[in-house]
Amino acid sequence: MLRSRLFWKLFLAFAVVNLLAAYLLLRGMLNWSEDRAYDQAERQLKAIAVLMHRAYGDRLREEPNENLQQELIRLGEDSGYRLTLIDPDGRVLADSAQPNVAAVREMENHAKRREVQQALRNGVGVERRTSASVGEPYVYLAMRHDPPGGPAGGPAATVRAAAAVEVIEQEMDFLQRRLSMLALFIGAALLGVTYLVVRSIVLPVLELNAAAEAVGRGDYEQRAFVPNRDELGALAGSFNRMCGELADQIAQLRRSGQQQATVLGGMVEGVIAIDAQQRVVLANKAAGSLLGFRPETVEGRPLVEVIRNHTLHDALAEAQATGRPHRLDVEQQGAESLLLSVQITPLAGDETGAAVIVLNNITELRRLESIRQEFIANVSHELKTPLASIKAYTETLIGGALHDEQHAMQFLQRIEEQADRLNALIQDMLSLARIESAEQSFELTSIVVGEAVAACLNDYAPQALSRGIELAVDSLEPHAEVLADAEGLRVILGNLVDNAIKYTPQGGNVTVAWRITEQNQVLLTVADTGIGIPKDELPRVFERFHRVDKARSRELGGTGLGLSIVKHLTQSFGGSVAVESKVDGGTTFSVALPRP
Repeated sequence: MLRSRLFWKLFLAFAVVNLLAAYLLLRGMLNWSEDRAYDQAERQLKAIAVLMHRAYGDRLREEPNENLQQELIRLGEDSGYRLTLIDPDGRVLADSAQPNVAAVREMENHAKRREVQQALRNGVGVERRTSASVGEPYVYLAMRHDPPGGPAGGPAATVRAAAAVEVIEQEMDFLQRRLSMLALFIGAALLGVTYLVVRSIVLPVLELNAAAEAVGRGDYEQRAFVPNRDELGALAGSFNRMCGELADQIAQLRRSGQQQATVLGGMVEGVIAIDAQQRVVLANKAAGSLLGFRPETVEGRPLVEVIRNHTLHDALAEAQATGRPHRLDVEQQGAESLLLSVQITPLAGDETGAAVIVLNNITELRRLESIRQEFIANVSHELKTPLASIKAYTETLIGGALHDEQHAMQFLQRIEEQADRLNALIQDMLSLARIESAEQSFELTSIVVGEAVAACLNDYAPQALSRGIELAVDSLEPHAEVLADAEGLRVILGNLVDNAIKYTPQGGNVTVAWRITEQNQVLLTVADTGIGIPKDELPRVFERFHRVDKARSRELGGTGLGLSIVKHLTQSFGGSVAVESKVDGGTTFSVALPRP
């Protein structure tokens, strides 16, 4: 029994509750006793203060003198309390804790003492603290003494009595030792009672558990013997009856299990079997994963409660009515949207309407098809534009403009520009293809960021100057290094700086900055004061051929692949890229690269 986790859980729970109750009772009695002790001390101090009030009331406006001091010392020795007389200005006239009047004159003014201030406001003030004069803890009680004629006769003086806290604490220590011994005795008795109670509960449970484990191993003749005449005894009786019935049902369960295993064993997709009433007979884990349910909890439930998709239910009803297989694609909404290919097949030779639903997730396949179609459309469009321009200018030249020297040269220049644009587009596509396919090998070396940035800004300085844009560098770590390919880093910086210059109005700024992060990376940022990017466009800026402002982008000569190349190059170097922007508030691209 002592190895039982249930025993220790119950025993420790009851023991903690009982011991905690004993402890709280002890603390409550101690706190009550302490409060009583301090209340009694305060009542005694108040009585002493009343006597002092009557005995020395007419002397509270004298000057400090030795007679008054010695008299108060004797009174303090006889009463066992510290006594103090304070004039209306807060000056101490006499104090039984001081040896003579000279020492009294050295005491600081008591007008700011809290018990004195309380007494002046309320008549009586009580405070516990360590004395600044003698350095020992005291309980102080001060009482106001009004001048003859009441408050209207002038400021009030104060008499004060104090008792040493040490005496009270000694009494409390004695009481605490006695109560602690009592609490230990009560706690030990409670632990004994707890053990007996828990034992009477756990032993039948262990007996039932041992019998259940034997049944689980196939010993259906096992019985549990529990003499208790309570709910545990009734549970043991029910268990024994259940064992008798279990042997008869196990054969049927095994046959059902073999049938289910046969159906599911040949399927790799999600499978749901339903009866004529569209109740779930069985479902595999793949189906639960696709449709967002736990297979073990749906057997016997109507399919409409498990799957909330009207299109699928309509198709199932049609398949059951016609007896012919039905195939369709449905969209399943959940944590993420899935596109499922559904095959509904009525069971052959079964006139009851039972059917098997086979589910296949084609979300990724359709996404890849969509990406392929979009890519082909974008490539076709990007290639068509310069080719159309070249063809138009060529036809114009052939049509007779070739002999017009002024216009012929302009058309040839336009043809050259479009050819250059077409060449840049093809080169970017080839570069991106090599990066993505890992065909392009990179020589990762240690590169000084400051030198790479300086070279990049030097290349783009004429372009920035022609547009009236200021290029700036902002970094406190000019010698920071990154682990990257030199040409790849040049391409990353070039694309980011080129974009910043193109989309920044005249008179704007482009700032390149970098710093070392806590993740031992160099965070390189390119910030501009340009037109910015709308919030809904930010997630797509790194996609191929995605343009925020299509007309302006093509006008500036962009291929639509620069940022995609930046993203894939950065990932090839083991880094990451991000963007922050605000319309008309500028854009900041951040590239995090590992340090060597």
